[in-house]
Amino acid sequence: MPEQQQQSPPQPVLAIESPEQHAALAHPMRQRLLFLLGHRPATISQLAARLGTGKGNVAHHLKVLRTAGLVHVAETRKVRGGTEQYYQRVGERMAVAEPRAEGTAAMLEAVAQELGRSERTTLSLRHVRLSPDKARQLGETLARLVDEAEEDVEGEPVHGVLVALYEHAQPPDAG
Repeated sequence: MPEQQQQSPPQPVLAIESPEQHAALAHPMRQRLLFLLGHRPATISQLAARLGTGKGNVAHHLKVLRTAGLVHVAETRKVRGGTEQYYQRVGERMAVAEPRAEGTAAMLEAVAQELGRSERTTLSLRHVRLSPDKARQLGETLARLVDEAEEDVEGEPVHGVLVALYEHAQPPDAG
């Protein structure tokens, strides 16, 4: 039987604040790794197979995420004379109080890649005029809906949920 070493489960919310964390989030592959590591720990080999890329590529991006404090080794197992490491996100959720354009672009590109591989997708974009109070209420309602979504048992398909409420930037005055 393989020897195991386990670490603590992820914290509920990880605040994204440091420049290293923001830089780590600025690549679609790292975003996709974070997506995959949100539900259960996985090895480099498992992640490479799921993403259809090489183990060296996954190892590089995991190192960046680990250095930034976004993933950690959740478990190690001794197997066939070697040590297998299982990586996991540090936080179940990540809260980015001040999103940066490069991180947002990388996340949206990663989501687009996931959508391209999905068999069933619901995607809706609507622009509406809202007062600041109504925009705040809508944002809170959307966040609550996502936060309160109950997960089914293990073995059911994993679904991604992306919710964004943003205010259009005002064009500069023309005169």
